[in-house]
Amino acid sequence: MSNSALRGPHHNSSAVLGSNLGPPPSEAIGGGIPSVNPTPAVDRLIVGVDFGTTYSGVAAVYTSTPEDVDVIKTWPGGNGITSDKVPTEIAYDPPNPAMTPSSSNGSIPSTATGAPNGQSAGANIKWGFQFKPEEPRLRCIKLFLDRNQKLPHFVSPLETAAQLRKYDRNVMDAVSDYLTQMYKHTMDTLTRRYGESFMSTTKVEFVLTVPAVWSDAAKNATLVAAERAGMGNRHDLRLISEPEAAAVYTLKAIQPNHLKVGDNFIVCDAGGGTVDLISYKITQISPLRVEESAVGTGGLCGSAFLNYRFEDHVRSRIGAERYDTMKEKKPKTWMMGLKYWDEYVKRNFNEEEHHEVNVPFPGLPDDEDAGLDSGFLVMTADQIKMIFEPIIREVCELVEGQVEGIRRKGGVVSGIVLVGGFGQSNYLYNRLKAHFNTAAPPPYSERPTLATIAPQAVEVMQPVYAWTAVVRGAVLRGLEGSMVVSRRSRWHYGTSYATVFDEERHPVSDRYWSPLWERWMVSDRMQWHIAKGEQVSERKAVSFHYTRNFRPNQSLVVEDDLIACDNDVAPDAYKKGLINVCTLTTDLNAVPKTLFTRLTTTKGIEFDNLDFTLDMTIDSASLIFELKVDGVRYGHVTAKFH
Repeated sequence: MSNSALRGPHHNSSAVLGSNLGPPPSEAIGGGIPSVNPTPAVDRLIVGVDFGTTYSGVAAVYTSTPEDVDVIKTWPGGNGITSDKVPTEIAYDPPNPAMTPSSSNGSIPSTATGAPNGQSAGANIKWGFQFKPEEPRLRCIKLFLDRNQKLPHFVSPLETAAQLRKYDRNVMDAVSDYLTQMYKHTMDTLTRRYGESFMSTTKVEFVLTVPAVWSDAAKNATLVAAERAGMGNRHDLRLISEPEAAAVYTLKAIQPNHLKVGDNFIVCDAGGGTVDLISYKITQISPLRVEESAVGTGGLCGSAFLNYRFEDHVRSRIGAERYDTMKEKKPKTWMMGLKYWDEYVKRNFNEEEHHEVNVPFPGLPDDEDAGLDSGFLVMTADQIKMIFEPIIREVCELVEGQVEGIRRKGGVVSGIVLVGGFGQSNYLYNRLKAHFNTAAPPPYSERPTLATIAPQAVEVMQPVYAWTAVVRGAVLRGLEGSMVVSRRSRWHYGTSYATVFDEERHPVSDRYWSPLWERWMVSDRMQWHIAKGEQVSERKAVSFHYTRNFRPNQSLVVEDDLIACDNDVAPDAYKKGLINVCTLTTDLNAVPKTLFTRLTTTKGIEFDNLDFTLDMTIDSASLIFELKVDGVRYGHVTAKFH
C-alpha cells in the first residue's frame, strides 16, 4: 500500500500478506547475534553482569580456562570484607559550581551522553558499600527502567525524582552512572589479576542479565545504559533473562546424574525486589539442550519486602515515637538490628529450630511489654512467620502457576530450583517443599477402591552458589552460547495493515477510498505473527510480509510499528490497550530498482510497488530485525523502542 493512501490513524500501515519461517538473521538490532555453538577465533574474557534490584554482581572467565569462573568479591567501601554482590545504590555529592549546565528541556550534561564512562561533570559518585547508614541514596533504580511494571510500596517515584533533579540527572543517567562504576571496578579488578599487557590485547565481552517479564523497551534501555557505561557497542552486548541464566548454571551443575530427556524443571530466581520464574524441558543431555515449557512469569515479592515488614513490626512493638527517635538519633542501633535480620534471621530462620530469635538493638532500654530485654528485641517463631507468610504465599502462587501450566499439557515437573538471595532462605525452601509434597491420605475403606492418584511429588533444590547462580550462568552463556533451543513468547506480536473493505467483516464507518487502488479500503487491521505462549526459536526468524507503493521521488525510508498484546486473545483490529513495542525504520534505498514493479492506475497515475519482508528473531532477551527482498538481505532496520 502507499505511504500516504493507506496510513491509518494510529500506525503507518502496510498490507501484510502473511508470515512464515525463514533463515536466521545476520544483523542484530537491540542485542547480539544469537548462536547455539559459537566458535571464537581468538581467546577472550567473558564478563557477566547481574544488575539487580537490591544487589548486583559480576563474574568473569577467560575462554582458555573455562572452569575458572572468577566472581568479584571485593568492592570499594567494603573495608576488606568480601561479598559476592554489591548493593545497587548510588548517590551524588553536591555538584561542582563549574558543572556543565544542561539545556532548559531537562537534557543531561553532554559529558554524560557524549562518551562512555560518562558521569555528572564535577559530581562525585558514591555507590555500593560506600555509604554511612544514615546517608541518603538512590535505591531500586533498576525498577524505573520498565514503566509496565508496578513499583513496590517502599519505592517513592516522587522522592527518587527529587533526588535526581537535585543533581540534574534522570533515571537513565543514574543507571548508566551505576553501571559505569561497576565497569571501572571490574576492569580494575581484572587488570590486577591478569596484568595491563594482557588486558590491552584481550577482547572483553559483556553479557548482562534482565528480568524475564521485562518489556522490550526496558531491555533496550538496559543495553543503552550499558553502552554509555563503556561496556561496548549495544549491538555487540548480549542480554540473557535472569532465570534463564540461573538455569544455565544450575542445570549444568546437576547434570548428567539427575537429568533425563522429558524432565521439566522450574527455575525460581527469588531476589531482593523481584521473583522471576521460567520452566524448561530437557530435550537433549549431551550437549545439554532445553526448551521453555511454560511462559515466564514474575512478581514483586522479593526479600526486600520482608525488610519493610520487619520495619513495620519493630515500629508496632516499640511504638512509633521510640522507633522514629531511634532511627533519627541512633541510626547505628537501627542498622545493627536490620543487618542481623537481613543477614541471619531472613536467611536461616527455621521454625523447628528457632522458637525465638533475639535481634540486637543496643542502647534501647528494657521494656517487658515491647519485648526489649538487655538490648535485644525478642521475636517468637510465630511473629517471624507473620512477617514471612504474605510474601511466601505470593512466591508459592507464582510457582504453582508454572506447575499447573506444565501439568495441563501433560508434562511432569521433576524439580523446582531455588536461586537468588531470597532463594537461599531456609523458610522459603521448607514452605515450597511442604506445599508441593503434601498429599492427604486416601479415606479409610474396608473394601478395596481405586484411589485417586495424587499429584506427583516435586523435588525442591537449592544449588551451591544460589546467590551468584544468575551471574555465573551469564558467563556460561557468553562462553558456550545458548542451550535453549526454543522459548515461549510472552506476548502476541503483530503489525497493523490496510486491506480491501469487506462489508461482511468490516464496519462501514472504518472504510476510506484509496485513489491508488481505486477501491474502498480499511486500515488498522491486526496481523498477529506470533501468538502468546507460542514456541519461538532464535534459529528461525518470523517474517512480516509487506507491500508498499511509492510515487516518483517519494522517500524510500518507511516506518512501521511493532504491536504487542498481553491478553490471552488478541483483537482483529487496533484498539486502546495494545502495546506499541517499537517503531521500525526501514531504508529501502539499497534495494535494486529492478526489484520494484512500475504500476499505473486507470487515471494514468504511476507508482512503484515493492514486496519485502522484515524478519524478527526473539532470543533470550532481545528482538533482532532485518530487511529482505526475495530472500536476499538489503540495507538495515533500526528499532526505536517506546
